[in-house]
Amino acid sequence: MKTYSTTFRVTKMDCPSEEQMIRMKLASFDTIEEMNFDIPGRTLRIIHTGETAPLDEALASLGLDSTLMETIEAESPGTSPAKADDHHQRKLLIAVLAINFFFFLLEMVTGVISRSMGLVADSLDMLADAIVYGLALWAVGSHLSRKKNVAKLAGYFQLTLAVLGFAEVIRRFILPAETPDFIQMITVSFFALLGNTASLIILNRSKGSEAHIEASRIFTSNDVIANAGVIIAGVLVYFTGTRFPDLVIGTVVFYLVLTGAIRILKLAK
Repeated sequence: MKTYSTTFRVTKMDCPSEEQMIRMKLASFDTIEEMNFDIPGRTLRIIHTGETAPLDEALASLGLDSTLMETIEAESPGTSPAKADDHHQRKLLIAVLAINFFFFLLEMVTGVISRSMGLVADSLDMLADAIVYGLALWAVGSHLSRKKNVAKLAGYFQLTLAVLGFAEVIRRFILPAETPDFIQMITVSFFALLGNTASLIILNRSKGSEAHIEASRIFTSNDVIANAGVIIAGVLVYFTGTRFPDLVIGTVVFYLVLTGAIRILKLAK
């Protein structure tokens, strides 16, 4: 049977969530031999046998604005010579997941102690990243129904945290509340910034620039921005002597957590 290489343009594929959504949607196709994702380029190349139309229809059903670009005959990849590199990439993702989960715990505890919604929100953003990295690691070789159940539980858990976070922000806007400890805000966020920088360095050790590794680089780069936002909010708390800069950055980061939860829930469909 002939093997083909089909390239799709996926305009709305901009983070690991969309990649995993596509992987899970196409997991039932036994004609697929390999999938190569280019997140920055918004393209997906599929090595497969059989017809292209079913793949095109499956991608279109996700609503990610996919377009079939070309289909050419290709050699079957057979046994991939890149198994060692895949193992190396898996180890890198495990290290990044551990860093994100550690700072989730650190920021959550210190956020509660320092009364900073910015730190609490950023901790949930770190948790969201850890969940995405975990799903990326679990994507290959797991049973489809198991992956869907994991995605569904993770999505609802994160959605619940985001809603509770928004409610707490609103409560603190309306009712009198203590000004957060700006020193802890700045200090912990600075160390989280170092953690995300370390994650980027670890990810850059990978020789590859495709699939989940490149997506993880983009995701971690966004975390650096969130960390910087909390640091700036801490500085503004110091100069203004009010809690409002912290509440504003908390609202922004909780919004990011909410959109991440929605994306994860899409994985379960």
